[in-house]
Amino acid sequence: MDEILFCVVITTTSSKEEARTIAEKLVFQELAACVQITDIESFYTWQNVLQHVPEYLLLIKTRADLYQKVEKAICAIHSYDVPEIIQIPITQGLEKYLGWITSTTIPTSEKNP
Repeated sequence: MDEILFCVVITTTSSKEEARTIAEKLVFQELAACVQITDIESFYTWQNVLQHVPEYLLLIKTRADLYQKVEKAICAIHSYDVPEIIQIPITQGLEKYLGWITSTTIPTSEKNP
């Protein structure tokens, strides 16, 4: 592929409805090519208390240059005070799949700074 860089953005939610709302918004707005949702168990400390809760993990496939827009879109919907939103670079992938990500997300020429 050319100089386009790809990534997976990860976030979690407390409800499937919220996860679906985020996924639909990202795909509809062409900020993500694909969002997968899966049930997980999370263990973490929040406000000095050990938490053990069911959550929904979103795996968001997109272009790295869209990360800021993806983050902003997630934060506009997310119910957590401090949501997990992290970017993991895709260093290699099937060229046809990466091309599909490019073709289903907003063209670089249309992205706002």
